[in-house]
Parts: sequence; C-alpha cells; structure tokens
Amino acid sequence: MLTVLGSTGSIGVNTLDVVQRHPGRFQIFALTGASQVDLMLRQCFQFKPRIVVMAHKEAALLLKDKVKSEGLSVDVQSGDQALLDVSSNPEVDVVMAAIVGAAGLAPCLAAARAGKRLLLANKEALVVGGGVFLAAVRAGGGSLLPIDSEHSAIFQSLPEDPKTWDARVEKIILTASGGPFRKRDHKTLKDVTPEEACSHPNWVMGRKISVDSATMMNKALEVIEARYLFDIAPERIEVVIHPQSVIHSMVQFRDASVVAQMGTPDMRGPIAYGLSWPERITSGAQALDFRVMSPMTFESMDQHGHPERFPGLRLAWDALRGPAGTTAILNAANEVAVASFLARRIRFDQIHWVVMSCLEQLNPSPPGELDDLLALDRQARFVSESLVQRLPLP
Repeated sequence: MLTVLGSTGSIGVNTLDVVQRHPGRFQIFALTGASQVDLMLRQCFQFKPRIVVMAHKEAALLLKDKVKSEGLSVDVQSGDQALLDVSSNPEVDVVMAAIVGAAGLAPCLAAARAGKRLLLANKEALVVGGGVFLAAVRAGGGSLLPIDSEHSAIFQSLPEDPKTWDARVEKIILTASGGPFRKRDHKTLKDVTPEEACSHPNWVMGRKISVDSATMMNKALEVIEARYLFDIAPERIEVVIHPQSVIHSMVQFRDASVVAQMGTPDMRGPIAYGLSWPERITSGAQALDFRVMSPMTFESMDQHGHPERFPGLRLAWDALRGPAGTTAILNAANEVAVASFLARRIRFDQIHWVVMSCLEQLNPSPPGELDDLLALDRQARFVSESLVQRLPLP
C-alpha cells in the first residue's frame, strides 16, 4: 500500500507512471498535492486512491466538488495534520516523499517514526532534519531509500552490508551535469532569466530544482544528503562535472577500483528501484544503446572557472563544518532566494549573496526536535526575505 506525497509534481507523476506499468502490484492509499486540481482529479480517476490531501483548503474544496460530481469514492482532505496521517497510517507500507522543500519535512518524519519504507526524493528532509531525521528513522525501525538519481546510484554501487562501508570505501563521487551555464561566461550570469535557468540540458524537472541545478546548489544539498545517508565524512565526498548525465554517481574503494551506476537521465529508473528493492522491475526508462552513445567526458570543479560560476557548491562543506542546524539555514535561505529570483525580484547572481549573508547573520543552537528545526527554518526565511528587500530591483 503506497502513499505518494507530492503526486502532482514531476517525481510524483513519474512514480505513478511506474506504478501503472505494474497493475496489481501496487495499491494507492493516498495522493497529496498543492493546488493542481485538474491533474489530481485525473490521478483519482486512474489510480483510485482512498484519500487525497491538498495543501490549500480552496483547492481541496474545489476538488471535493469535482470528485462528487464524477461519482468517485475519494476522501478529500486538506491541512498539515492530514499529511501526517496519510504518511503514518498503519495500512501504508511505502511512502514516496516528493514534496519539494522544507514543507515535506514533517510528513517525512511522521513516516519515519511509523516505520515505513521511505522513498526519499525530498533531499531537504536530510539537509534540514540531519541527525533529528535519522534518529526518527532508527527509532521507527523502517528503511530509508534514496530516490535522487545520484544517491540511488551510490546506494546501488555500495556493498550490501552497511557495516563494511567505512572499511571498504575510499570516497563517494557525485556527478553533476553542470546545468545550462556550465560554459557561460560567469560575468554574464547577472543577465540570466528564469526561463534560461529552468532550461536544463538533460533532465525535466520542476522550476525550483532546475534553478538549483543552474546554480549548482542542488549539488551542495546532495553533498549534505550523502553525508547523512551514507554516514561518511564530508571530506570523503567529491563532485565531478559529467555533462552527459549517463554515469549518475560512483563509489571509489580502498583498492582504487571504482563502481559506477549508469543509465539514461530518467527519474523512473531510481523510482522503480526504490519501489521494488531489493528486486528490480521495468521502469519505462529507455535502455542505454552503447552503439550510438556520445562520448562521456568529465571535468573537475575548478576547470573553466567553475568556482566562480558555482560559488554555492563549497557551502556544502562549510555548512557541514558549522554547528548543527547550519544546513537548515542554508536550505531555507536558498529557497527564499530562488523563489525571489523566479518572481524576478532579484538577479540570478544575487541568489548566492542572499544565502551567504543569511549564513553570516545566524548562529544556530543545536536543534533537538522538529519544532526546533521549524523555528530555525522560519528565522532563516525571515532574515533572507529582509535581505531580498534590501536589494535593488533587477
């Protein structure tokens, strides 16, 4: 029995695409979304969930009317508590966590505490939650499987027994496409438009994560996520530019051998792996054709001025060296800055300034529970918004 948190987003839509390829294998308990009523209605027709939760009350009321007029037997709810309930319901075995941003943290924690198999596509749960989130996973006795293509690749490349990882693994190598501005003169980044930033060369993604890919902040967040997921020291995590996005990430072992996971850039691959683990099922992704595949290339992060083009990447290691809670500040500041850029309130090159300035202003106390994390998140958002307001309109 499956709950899909964020079913109307790109990960959620791809999850349901995999599900529909295996009729009878998966049953949908609940779907959740924000405001896309018509898409959610279509998902209700196709997948017959018992419960639907909409984040916005107005969207829930509209959907409830549509569901009733179509004669569908679906319980439409709204609000934070409803999200927690469908994440922790005793009938649910698997939760796909695909709500973007810190908003997905509370339902992720609820699923973890309830011992679910948690398919984590929301990297912020670990970036914001850190040790608090991992403690909930351990206490609940469930399992945590990464859905990000990079972390899924690492998970697939590591030895089966986590107890052997530290002795056998030298380092983790995260690959990055470099986004749409990999070769662009960094001096012209101030002129980047939201439309340009959202045009990823390889992946089809939502607007927020597309901008994160363009700034390389997504890779900074993935470094933090990898540190917690695989319990590895930050200095043993490396990032390399791989523009073709065929190798999704690699593990280098103590004997200098490297195991890499390859595949077409299609999120249905890691989604299918998470849904079926330890088995493997068809995903709908196209198989690699080595006869026609383009040459694979790699670049170090300091090549072609990448540090100037992607200044936010180094913040991952800086934040991990800071006091507990620093990564939560980093995430909140970035969310505010990206939203402000997409709303054309700040320039593309000012995203990093907002994040850096917020980190400099706040010195967090170690968070002990969810309320501490949420309070820190709110504080960082308030400071970041004040910083945005100080900047001149672009």
